[in-house]
Amino acid sequence: MADSLSADGSNPLQKAKRFLCINRRAPYGTIYALESLEVVLAAAAFEQRVTVLFMDDGVFQLVKGQETGALGVKNFSPTYKALESYEVERIVVERESLERRGLAPKDLVIPVEILGESEVSGLFESHDILLNF
Repeated sequence: MADSLSADGSNPLQKAKRFLCINRRAPYGTIYALESLEVVLAAAAFEQRVTVLFMDDGVFQLVKGQETGALGVKNFSPTYKALESYEVERIVVERESLERRGLAPKDLVIPVEILGESEVSGLFESHDILLNF
């Protein structure tokens, strides 16, 4: 077992990874948005360091007042409020994606960090694992 320890005595296999879950698709019509949410919750439950990014049509996942009855599916957007209790590190929305869709932070179900396109590219580089949904 001593072989698996680092020079500082820690076990590198137990080190938390930095996950970036990138949400690019609208919330309904495909399974991607719900699958992303499940991955985020599972990774956070296993004490991984998780950041969630919403961009492109993915910003629609966070819009308040979604009416899904006519679609025959459950509105899962209130579940995003649970991310704080799972200690998700950051919830980020790309500014330009919001603006192109006529949305503002006040239209979203949870408070988010707003970053511009150039700042978002830094997120990709600062995470170990990128998951694109």
